[in-house]
Amino acid sequence: MLIFRTNKLCFSRILKGICVIICIHYQLFPSSLSHVRRSDIRRRGMYRKLFCCFCRAPKPPIDEVVSWRLSLKKLQESKTGQLAFREFLRTEYSEENILFWLACEEYKTITSSNEIAVAAKRIYTEFVQVDAPRQINIDCGTRQEITNSMSQPTLSCFDKAQRLIYKLMKKDCYPRFLKSEIYQGLLEPSEAS
Repeated sequence: MLIFRTNKLCFSRILKGICVIICIHYQLFPSSLSHVRRSDIRRRGMYRKLFCCFCRAPKPPIDEVVSWRLSLKKLQESKTGQLAFREFLRTEYSEENILFWLACEEYKTITSSNEIAVAAKRIYTEFVQVDAPRQINIDCGTRQEITNSMSQPTLSCFDKAQRLIYKLMKKDCYPRFLKSEIYQGLLEPSEAS
């Protein structure tokens, strides 16, 4: 079986991630299913139990979802939590924050110096440089420090920026996520089939 590799994630994991985002969307916004009437969804006991064709994964357990209230760290320890938070950030046009944070977490696990240089350049080009496609909101001093470190990147070259983005998510995005339709919808118990 041929496995495609993209940023050290296999193709199947990418599909599963996309799948969970699709599942979350359809669980929370079943009216977006144009081919199924909302009354049919409720009558057949399918409300908030819709699954996409890739993984057929149900909503996460309520106790797991409730635990996300404890802290942003607890939310990010859960793969489903990460995906739900990412979907929320996408709706707020700030998805780059979680993507940068996750890229930095993955970057810290690299052991080969060649891979470090390649991954650092990718993160820099994608998130840090001025006019990057997913430019993060950091101060110009931090941006300049990272730019200067690109000639010989280390595993800690993004640490300051990652801390800044984490603080931004913790103080701004995370409280709004807890009040969002996405999170509130996951807290609602599924109707019995």
